[in-house]
Amino acid sequence: MSRIVDLGFRAVEALLVLLLAVLVCLVFTNVVLRYAFSSGIIATEEISRLLFVWIVFLGSVPVMRLGGHLGVDMFVQAMPKRGRLVSALVSNLVILACCVIFGLGAWRQSLINADNAMPITGIASGWAYVAATISAVAIAVIVVLDTVRLIRTGEPPRPSHDGDIA
Repeated sequence: MSRIVDLGFRAVEALLVLLLAVLVCLVFTNVVLRYAFSSGIIATEEISRLLFVWIVFLGSVPVMRLGGHLGVDMFVQAMPKRGRLVSALVSNLVILACCVIFGLGAWRQSLINADNAMPITGIASGWAYVAATISAVAIAVIVVLDTVRLIRTGEPPRPSHDGDIA
């Protein structure tokens, strides 16, 4: 099962690389066309904005899995083991609550904006909120699994210096 999950995260990372490559090519091409030929691809701005939103939200999922989001753990690491465990559990519950609120709000916005087309491409603007919804659900799943592991093992996570959870 762990191997399947690892492959899934590698697929997400490959998708992120592809989205970033498309974004860079679109923007670079448009810049060259504007400055060299006083022309440009009209849809580039809308498509690049949408790609950027997807890159940000999808990128937050593998970062969450690796424990790479910003955090100040100076005080938590100074606590005894039980304090670190309680702190990790409380932190996970707060993150989970934020994911639920954020995910529900993003889903509602995606439904509200499903019929609102972007002016140039005609792409539904709700797709930007779908990325946020997927991100919230995926992060919530990671947090739930991490919480279950914390309760089972009683071992709080200890981030190593290279960003991976030890």
